[in-house]
This record gives sequence, C-alpha cells and structure tokens, in this order.
Amino acid sequence: MNAPNPELTAKVKRLYDVGEQGVLRFITCGSVDDGKSTLIGRLLYDSKLILEDHLAALSRDSRKFGTTGDDMDFALLLDGLEAEREQGITIDVAYRFFATERRKFIVADTPGHEQYTRNMATGASTADLAILLVDARKGVLPQTRRHTYIVNLLGIKNIVLAINKMDLVDYSSATYHQIMADYLTVAEQLGFESILAVPISARNGDNVSFKSENTPWYEGPTLIERLETIDVETDLREHPFRLPVQWVNRPNLDFRGFSGTVTSGVVRPGDRVAVSKSGRTSRIKEIATADGDLDHAEAGQAVTLVLEDEIDISRGDVLAAADARPEISDQFAARIIWMHEEPLLPGRSYLFKAGAQATPGSITALKHKVDIETYDPQPATTLELNEIGLCNIEMTRPIAFDPYSELRDTGSFVIIDRFTNQTVGAGMIQHGLRRATNIHHQHLDVDKTRRSELKDQTPAIVWFTGLSGAGKSTIANMVE
Repeated sequence: MNAPNPELTAKVKRLYDVGEQGVLRFITCGSVDDGKSTLIGRLLYDSKLILEDHLAALSRDSRKFGTTGDDMDFALLLDGLEAEREQGITIDVAYRFFATERRKFIVADTPGHEQYTRNMATGASTADLAILLVDARKGVLPQTRRHTYIVNLLGIKNIVLAINKMDLVDYSSATYHQIMADYLTVAEQLGFESILAVPISARNGDNVSFKSENTPWYEGPTLIERLETIDVETDLREHPFRLPVQWVNRPNLDFRGFSGTVTSGVVRPGDRVAVSKSGRTSRIKEIATADGDLDHAEAGQAVTLVLEDEIDISRGDVLAAADARPEISDQFAARIIWMHEEPLLPGRSYLFKAGAQATPGSITALKHKVDIETYDPQPATTLELNEIGLCNIEMTRPIAFDPYSELRDTGSFVIIDRFTNQTVGAGMIQHGLRRATNIHHQHLDVDKTRRSELKDQTPAIVWFTGLSGAGKSTIANMVE
C-alpha cells in the first residue's frame, strides 16, 4: 500500500475544517460571456484543489472545446454539458466547493443568457453574496440590470462587481471607473449594504487571488480577499423557531414524531410549540435523530420532534414557537418572477407550493411589473418570461408564512401549472392582505358548546356600533 500523500491529506483536511470565517455561499452572475465560469475555474485552480488527473483532462478538453488558444480554458471545469461546451455558454446551475485557509465556499455558477434567468434565480435563492461580472469592453448591459434586481429581490445585500477582461482594454483605469460609476447609478436605489468593484482578468488571474502589477492604480482588496473577510452572517438561531413538517414518522404504535429541517430558531425538550394553523399547542418531549437524541436543535438541522400530547399534525404543517407564531392568511401580496414561456394569467388556478405543502390558488390582481431598465413600476395585465411583478394572491385555504424579508424559507414559494406540473414561477411574500394576519385562533379546552351547558345559557353576540361618545359602552353594560 502506498504511503499517504501529506500534501493531499492537508488539502482534504482543509476542506472539512471550517475556517475562522465559516462558510460563504455565493453566486456568479451577469450577462452572456462575461467570464463567470472562467472566474470560478480560476478560483478552483488558485486554491490548488484540482487533482492532477483533472488538470490533464482539462488540458485535453481545452484543445477540443476551449476558446483560449493554447492556454487552459478554466470555464470547462464548470460547463460540463455537451451543449454548454459546444456553444461556450452556461445553461444549468453548477455548484462547486473550495476552501482557503480562512474560509470554505460554496459557489453557484449561474447562466447569463436571458432564456435561463430562471436558473440564475434558483442559484441566487440560497446565496449570501453575489459576484456580478461585467465585460470591460461592453459595460453595464440589460441582463446586468436584471440580475442586480433579482439578487436584491432574493435578499442578497452584498455585491462584488467584478469588471472582467481588463486585459482586453489594456487595464484602463478610465474604463474601470466609468463602468463602476454606471453600475452605482443602477444599483444605488436598491439599498445594497455593500458594493465593491474589482478590476480582474479571470483568464490571467489579475486581482483574483493575487494583486496585479497591471493595475497599480487599484488599491482595493483582491477578489478572494473580499470573499474571505466579508461578514454576511445572518444568525437564523436568533429568529423564532420554525419547522415545516416533511414527514409524520410512525414506525410503530409506540412512536409518533414529526420530521423536518429546522429553518430558524432553536428548540429544546420542554419548549412549548404550536401548530401554526390550528393553534393547538404542546411541549417537546424529545428531539430524535439517527445518531441519538439531542439536547437542542437549531437552524439547519434535520430532526424528528416528539411531542407530549397527541395532536393532529400533517405533512405541510409548520411547527412554531408558541409565543411567536407565523402569520396565517389565505390572501397575501408577493413579488413574482415568471419563469415560463406561457404568460401568467390572472384568475387562472395554479398550485402554490410553500415548504412541503401545495395549495391551489390564483393571482387575483397584477399590481404592476418592473421596468428592468429603470426599476420603475409599469402597468401590466400579464407577466411574460423573466418578467417581475407585484401580485395579490388568494389561496383556497390559509397558509402559515413569514415575510420574505424576515425569513426566506417560510416566506417563499414556487408556482406550479396544475395541468403540466411544470414550475412556472417563484414568489417572495411581502405581507398578508387581511389586516389581522398576526392574530391567531386560540384553541380552548372549554368550547362554546360546553360553556353553554355549564351556564345553562344560549350564547349570543350583540354588536353595538356608532359614533364615538354615542353611549355604546353604557348601553352594552345595561344590556349585560
């Protein structure tokens, strides 16, 4: 048996040890052929995590499919589909994992072509940061504006503007500053927390992992330095507890648990939880996993919760902290990204899938769509492929939700065509349309019937209305 390679062993260990800044999920986006796949390939290469046989295969593929002459085409590390290699574009979302000494990264390489904007939105839905690439020769394009709006809509608040292919404009400082000014004009109205513009050449490695001598006028960090040091942590443990039930676990008569992934908060045995829609409450008896019971569970953990009481809970229900339940409503306002060639039809019945529950409903009103050039609202009667609009939605039954701006997992949904079963849109809930969506039904042990029997009375409600000071309270007291 060959002795283990110390260098390779150290690399593998580095992959599985969380760095001092934890894990950063980010996407690369931008217009077609701006160099997104090449940039990620360069990051993988510079992190020295590509094995020799992969490098050999990359060299062979570069000669067959590459667009960089005799040099290695790093984009081929990401563009694995034959159609992608033949056309030189990204079609599907490709996820890659790499690490430095300071941090681990999960990166999604998303398509730039307008036809595949829906794939880009999929990659952005779980990201903490977006690297938006711009070709230095072309500047800010309509697809740049569209991707900027989508990443903001999906809750990403930190942007790295990677002005790529600087080698093709002779590393011009004037070009860099003009593109940066143009982009800030586009993005300043969206309220991002941070925007950093970095002049790079993904092909040659300028300012990607190492400072480039070709840009002495640039004094900011390299791209990898920005990724290693930026603080984008959102501690979901500080939010109220939520667990959408994915499966009722009943292996035998002696065990009944509710399985799912904790999307926010922390829960412990003894904590009181509520079924969001019914209002029934109980306490956590135990937190079971395949590796044994836990003393607590927090956001991101897949667990099975066993309750002290036998209450009705089904797949799709949301277990929540009893004193901080989500909103409940069958009507709400939401931003929608339309993802299908067939246009959105207000009034048509669709399935709205939130978590594990799919509920029939319809779009009752399209308030407006967004002009992707100016981000201004425009009147509209429908949404076409890749268009974004604000809609009112009505469901056939109430659902539990949080505003997307507060919790992504319980504030998002997908729209499914009921006839073709295709996903045709994605939505982010803004707020319920009924005023009292945060007022919940309280389950009572003594219901109306029992109370009537105990008091030997026929219950009735009398509503006194009128102007202030007309004597409503006085008359109500006299009647009582």
